[in-house]
Amino acid sequence: MNEGKSRFSWTKIFKSLNGTKDMTDGKPMKLILEFGLPLLFGLIFQQMYNMVDSIIVGKKLGVDALAAVGSTGSINFMILGFCIGVCNGFAIPVAQTFGAKDFSNLKKYITNGAIVAVVFAMIMTAVVGIFTRQILAVMKTPNDIFEQAYAYIFIIFMGIPAAFLYNMVSGILRSLGDSVTPVIFLVFSSVLNVILDLLLVSPLGVSGAGYATVIAQAISGVISLLYMIKKYQSLNFRKHDWKFSGYHAVKLCGMGIPMGLQYSITAIGSVILQTAVNAMGEVTVAAVTAGSRISMLVCCPFDAMGSTMATFGGQNVGAGKLDRVDKGLKDCIKLGIIYAIAAFLFMLIFGRKLALLFLDNPTNEIITYIYYFVIANSAAYILLALVNIVRFMIQGLGFSTFAILAGVAEMFARAIAGFVLVPHFGYLFVILASPLAWVFADAFLIPAYLHVMKKLRQQIKG
Repeated sequence: MNEGKSRFSWTKIFKSLNGTKDMTDGKPMKLILEFGLPLLFGLIFQQMYNMVDSIIVGKKLGVDALAAVGSTGSINFMILGFCIGVCNGFAIPVAQTFGAKDFSNLKKYITNGAIVAVVFAMIMTAVVGIFTRQILAVMKTPNDIFEQAYAYIFIIFMGIPAAFLYNMVSGILRSLGDSVTPVIFLVFSSVLNVILDLLLVSPLGVSGAGYATVIAQAISGVISLLYMIKKYQSLNFRKHDWKFSGYHAVKLCGMGIPMGLQYSITAIGSVILQTAVNAMGEVTVAAVTAGSRISMLVCCPFDAMGSTMATFGGQNVGAGKLDRVDKGLKDCIKLGIIYAIAAFLFMLIFGRKLALLFLDNPTNEIITYIYYFVIANSAAYILLALVNIVRFMIQGLGFSTFAILAGVAEMFARAIAGFVLVPHFGYLFVILASPLAWVFADAFLIPAYLHVMKKLRQQIKG
């Protein structure tokens, strides 16, 4: 009798979680679009902010300042990418328990994830802050822009706790099927960031851009946390839910650390490549910075597809619906291929015009460098679509260790480009480094997905 009451209460709680989306029923293509489009809107807005941020720095402070911010891009991705990966990994058990309707464990994963995230944030902020200058020196950051690069990235690194807060809350909301609310807070954060850029960059230089980013993310993180606490009162967190659980913490770390390392290991290859680019001078650094900003904006749909697959895979494997996992993956790949072709055509036509946004009176040399960069990358976007869609699906299924190996494949390819190909062949392999990395990653991920699905089917039959 008590057991029946327990089931009823959890069912009632499930129905009361307004704003969530159960992705274990319904047509996969429809669910993917409904969940992914809000994510896409938020990512586009975020990348537009990144472009505006670079435009403000480039136009107000000049090529050197743009190069200074751009020279830190790979190390920024390596450190903050780890934070994002860890938070996304922590969200996977939440998605799985949500799909299984196991709300008791869902609450324990949320609370223990918060505890572990605080510890990670404190340790990372201290360690990275101490070694920032040494990292930039190892990356051969040009002397002309070294101090500006240090001033910017040190402030960004001091904002690591804000990055953890925002990404942890957003990851939990997405795992519960709510892809709309994180977008709202992302838009708010991006708008605030641009406003602060306009206010702070002129008087403070590149440091102003750093302060703007950290302040905006911290405010957005606090507001989103307060929203989540109020919105999901129906989960009825009690004191014992906040008791530290070694089992849940280990499970969270088993998901989060591999995903964080996947980002960081991938970024190590980018750091090696950036080191080779830094040695080529400020013009090349500025061109790669602008080209990367354009590419990141156009690549937003691939990121949205990846995040959608992580939630779709997590919920459906929790519900034991593996056939839906295959169907969802195929539908998402179709979307990815269609968009990749359209994006290449867009870059082919408008690439040079986009390059003009970043600098006043740019030279033909830098415009050409930017255009070649975006064309070479966009020509290989089908490969990138597969990387994001398949990798995030594997992560959502709970096999995040495979993400590390895919990251190693990407790192290896970019390391070859940075250590061997760029020094010998120059800018050609700066622009071909990412396509090469995507080839290496896909060569691993596609067989890995087939292996994972075979293993899951055996587990269910057993």
